[in-house]
Amino acid sequence: MKKILLSIVLGVLIFPLAAQNSKLRSFSGIGNLVYFERAYPDLTFTRHYEIKSAEWTVTVKVPDSAGDKDGPGKTYKFYWANGSMLPAEELANKKQYSSLLYEYAKELKDPQDFTEEERERIKEYGSKESRKNGAGTPMFFFDAVYDSTTRGSLEKHITKTTFLGKRTNIHERIKEPLSRVEAKIVELGKTDSEVKAFIDSLKSSDGYLWRIIDGTNRKSFHSLGIAIDILPKIQRGKQIFWSWAKDIYPETWMLVPLKDRWIPPKSVISAFEEEGFIWGGKWTIYDNMHFEYHPELIEFNFNKKG
Repeated sequence: MKKILLSIVLGVLIFPLAAQNSKLRSFSGIGNLVYFERAYPDLTFTRHYEIKSAEWTVTVKVPDSAGDKDGPGKTYKFYWANGSMLPAEELANKKQYSSLLYEYAKELKDPQDFTEEERERIKEYGSKESRKNGAGTPMFFFDAVYDSTTRGSLEKHITKTTFLGKRTNIHERIKEPLSRVEAKIVELGKTDSEVKAFIDSLKSSDGYLWRIIDGTNRKSFHSLGIAIDILPKIQRGKQIFWSWAKDIYPETWMLVPLKDRWIPPKSVISAFEEEGFIWGGKWTIYDNMHFEYHPELIEFNFNKKG
């Protein structure tokens, strides 16, 4: 349980790693709002350029009942601010936040291909000081979508379910996409021995757990009920999470070969991605047990606008 808690606590810090890259500045234009519109079709987005602040604003209406776009709901105003979606009181602090859109690879990168510069950058990002003081994920948009400003408001939306035969708790908004993922994996397991073995090897599927990251005011995405950790019964000596690998390989944890990492079958990862989930194994600070619902990132990276 201690190891699971560590994964959950650090999860939100992994999210913005790619956004540290200066190339991602080009991702921040207001035109990229289209990826959120595609990802959350029951939300209503309205953009407006505010001359006084010289910033774009985005008004988001979140329906009281998921899927009921024309029904009653709550309205929130954000400043786009390089793609961070910040409330007015945080606009002056925009440099402290990363963009909500970042590069998520279609194919898993081999760590053996990292340049020396990349190795040092990853090593630095993995340091305690960097994770504590680096740009953080702005949670304001997600708090609006999932009603997660407080634990009390959020837990009204947490529902009990099972995933691949394991009990778990998740946000009601992801119940349908997660159910579709499960159906695809179960169907694959009927004819694919690797997928069948994967299903049979699972120990647990850990979803919702409210947690504020120590020393910050940021929540893990497990705290929203939109992330799930799929743990095997036995890892057979393979690495599954960067921080655990760092305990063993303090200088070279980022270079652990793919063959020495626990990795779900590629078709399982694809099943998740097709339904709007990203896989933590594609982060350079890897979390191979972790899947997280971010359909905006799938749209942004896999379905670029023409």
